[in-house]
Amino acid sequence: MFGLNKIKYFIMLLIINLSVLFLIDTGFSEDKASNSNDYKIGVGDVLKVSTWKEQDLSFEALIVRNDGKITFPLLDDLRAEGKTTVELKNTIQEKLADFVEAPTVTITLVNPTSQKYYILGEVMNVGEYPLIKKLTVVQAFALAKGFTEWAAKDEIILFRRHHGKEKMIKIDYDDITDGNLKNDIQLRADDIIIVP
Repeated sequence: MFGLNKIKYFIMLLIINLSVLFLIDTGFSEDKASNSNDYKIGVGDVLKVSTWKEQDLSFEALIVRNDGKITFPLLDDLRAEGKTTVELKNTIQEKLADFVEAPTVTITLVNPTSQKYYILGEVMNVGEYPLIKKLTVVQAFALAKGFTEWAAKDEIILFRRHHGKEKMIKIDYDDITDGNLKNDIQLRADDIIIVP
């Protein structure tokens, strides 16, 4: 009897330990996933680079060129496109270590001009819009000042490039605004919304 209680006790401890490990692992995965969604620097973005105690290596506005690079003294051209500000900071610090003792670099995204989406068709303000925060389709229409009277709100199309492939998503505006916000899609850079 005593042996059976001891076994139950150890099984309970094992279950608790496995649960704790699962929770820790899940939390780590979510953290890792959120890091993959960090803003990626793109062509045209304006960066502020500050190197502590090194005025000659600090800049108020570095523009990412069409080739995706920035020019940095002592380091020549560095690829910035596709990196987060933290990744670029680490690259610069690592390379500057050959010239400066213990360099400390801070990079700030001053103007995120590379992230844009487009709205065409029967909306009040057709055009290119900056993707300066996490926007959804409904919010995009609000920024475009709504629809014209001829808009076919149940035949909206969202074109998206994903891993080199074109994807077409059909959107029914009334489905979203009738209280079903789970159908509201978050926009990504270079999305094209067409309202026939």
